[in-house]
Amino acid sequence: MSANPDPKTLSALGLAPNQGALQDVTISGISVDSRQTAENDLFVALAGVDMHGGEFVKFALRMGAGAVLTDPAGWEIARREIAQIDVPVVVVEDPRRALALAAARFFAAQPATITAVTGTNGKTSVASFTRQIWELLGKSAVNFGTAGVEGAVSAPMSHTTPEPVTLHRLLHGLQGDGVTHAAMEASSHGLEQRRLDGVYLTAAAFTNFTQDHLDYHKTFEEYFAAKSGLFGRVLPPEGTAVLNMDDPRGVDMRDIALSRGQDVITVGHENCDLTLLNARFDSTGQDLRFSWRDVVHSMRLELIGGFQAMNVLQAAALAIGSGAQAREVFQTLPELKTVQGRMQLAATRQNGATVFVDYAHTPDAVETALRAMRPHVLGRLLVIIGAGGDRDTDKRPKMGLAAAQNADVVFVTDDNPRSEDPEKIRWAVLQGCPEATEIGDRAQAILAGVDALQPGDALLIAGKGHETGQIVGDDIFEFNDAEQASVAVAALDGLGA
Repeated sequence: MSANPDPKTLSALGLAPNQGALQDVTISGISVDSRQTAENDLFVALAGVDMHGGEFVKFALRMGAGAVLTDPAGWEIARREIAQIDVPVVVVEDPRRALALAAARFFAAQPATITAVTGTNGKTSVASFTRQIWELLGKSAVNFGTAGVEGAVSAPMSHTTPEPVTLHRLLHGLQGDGVTHAAMEASSHGLEQRRLDGVYLTAAAFTNFTQDHLDYHKTFEEYFAAKSGLFGRVLPPEGTAVLNMDDPRGVDMRDIALSRGQDVITVGHENCDLTLLNARFDSTGQDLRFSWRDVVHSMRLELIGGFQAMNVLQAAALAIGSGAQAREVFQTLPELKTVQGRMQLAATRQNGATVFVDYAHTPDAVETALRAMRPHVLGRLLVIIGAGGDRDTDKRPKMGLAAAQNADVVFVTDDNPRSEDPEKIRWAVLQGCPEATEIGDRAQAILAGVDALQPGDALLIAGKGHETGQIVGDDIFEFNDAEQASVAVAALDGLGA
């Protein structure tokens, strides 16, 4: 990717000093970590979970910071610890938003067409399908989020929605590498923390709203308020909102979008701009019949799961909302490939039974995945589930119940226990599915699930999807559900012997 941009003055970044030295200065970079602050950087002191960044202003100044951005609390901390601050200080009520806008101005370049998708489930798939559509239309495109940067450029990422400096550095680099189209995931954390503010979006999508991240947002309304910020604050009035009207909160999102003057494309099963009229399922995919503003189309999708049809249609709507011709977009859809770790066919036994891997890690996602698989399966539907440690504990029995109500055979195993006792996590999940088989070791659980497959059966390994590691305590052990499924099938069927 291309190098950092040229230095810019504070005023060029939209910042006016109101404390400390009041002169305008030239900034060479932006830092939120005092340990990584370089000479003439703008150091941004933000409130954290345990400490305020104001505690680190003195260290950033020792590193040569040329200016400071913080909130009133951060300024008070800095004043107590530093006798005289000789650099410009910008004190604002919402430093996270100010940081995002300053980062956008500092890097000052991004792909011409950017879309964002928010929702509890489906973000990665919709973003990936949008990128694939653009590529099939001849565009240089990427998608980025949970699975990193994919497409014309590949790179790992540590957050679904990166913090603003990392995000705008990425967008600057993508534009420098000739990428013209980018589809990004917008997490509730990222929206709440203003990380997307400053990104110019052409269109944005809302997939659904179900329980997740209540360890962070505390209430459903706080969680919804974070997600609705994509339309209420980030997507500009001239942008296009793509909304899933099958979800009850789609109406609320539509009201927000219309109040901002945004164009709206509704997607759903009844009376929408893009309406899914019917679907026919088989063991390898599905045939769809849908209408686009009353004109009927039909096509084949080589994708498993009815919810994938909605993901594809939302991706199509994002492409259309960003300027692509509808008929050309629809012609690309049969060529779309499943996203790694999202309803991914991982292995097939010699008796024809199949093993799928999916990222489903919420009660709604588990239910949706299993219901979506059912029409494709002639025999029994088996599932392996677990729950992550140090996360929303209320959803654990609900995940077990979702599995028990929608699968014929359930195995409960470890996911990413993190700092919690794995046995206690499994116990909580089992409260929703007391008849399930409990096998703590995930590899052994996968082996047992694969071993139980009879002709016509299908097994869903839920929870970790694309992840390549398992977090136990402070350690990350190599673990890939799809690879483990292939190993199990090979061992049981004597393949490669």
